[in-house]
Amino acid sequence: MPLDLAHIRAICFDVDGTLSDTDDEWVLELENRLKPLLFFLSPKRLHTLARWLVMSGETPGNWFFEFLDRLNLDERLHHVNLWLRRKPRTSSPRFRLVPGVPLLLNSLYRHYPLAIVSARDELSTLAFLEHHSLRHFFRVVVTAQTTPHTKPFPDPLLWAAHAMGVEPHHCLMVGDTPPDIRAAKAAGAQAVGVLCGFGTERELRHAGADLVLPSPTHLLALLPPPCSLP
Repeated sequence: MPLDLAHIRAICFDVDGTLSDTDDEWVLELENRLKPLLFFLSPKRLHTLARWLVMSGETPGNWFFEFLDRLNLDERLHHVNLWLRRKPRTSSPRFRLVPGVPLLLNSLYRHYPLAIVSARDELSTLAFLEHHSLRHFFRVVVTAQTTPHTKPFPDPLLWAAHAMGVEPHHCLMVGDTPPDIRAAKAAGAQAVGVLCGFGTERELRHAGADLVLPSPTHLLALLPPPCSLP
């Protein structure tokens, strides 16, 4: 079903792979860990291997976290993660922005209420937004701890829509993975998939994306300022 631009009243963004250049950072980190393989592989082949491993691991990882979410075990995993990171971190969040994101958000937030809908924990989500001076663009920030279930369940989208004062079917979800798209569709929202993260065009369309774009910045050429609904 094509994107219905006239009915978009609010926009929700995923973080990893959508606003944050997470996949490239993970590939670089894995590539550094695999450097002993340079004895057998050229740098180009090592980079290709690292990217393939990162991309191949995304879908099973999503299934695993969805399984934990269904068993209500994701909160326990969150507490374990906090315990493992209990030492104060002095370094800034390492993930870079997808090119053009500040300009995109600065243009959109003048016309639409914006929300973050992320499966990240609250601490790292807010740290990322503050580090890149993006927090003021968003009326609502929904993280893995905000609702009983996270994506691909509709709970985060429904919560964000209510907090922004719009009906879920007037929301647009922008994300890079099938769980982003599935969550939007389950909530009755529209969904745009972006190819700057982990998902492929085939996966995003199969999940039900109304449109697939190279990156979120391509929204600027599509979205007009909202007008009154009939």
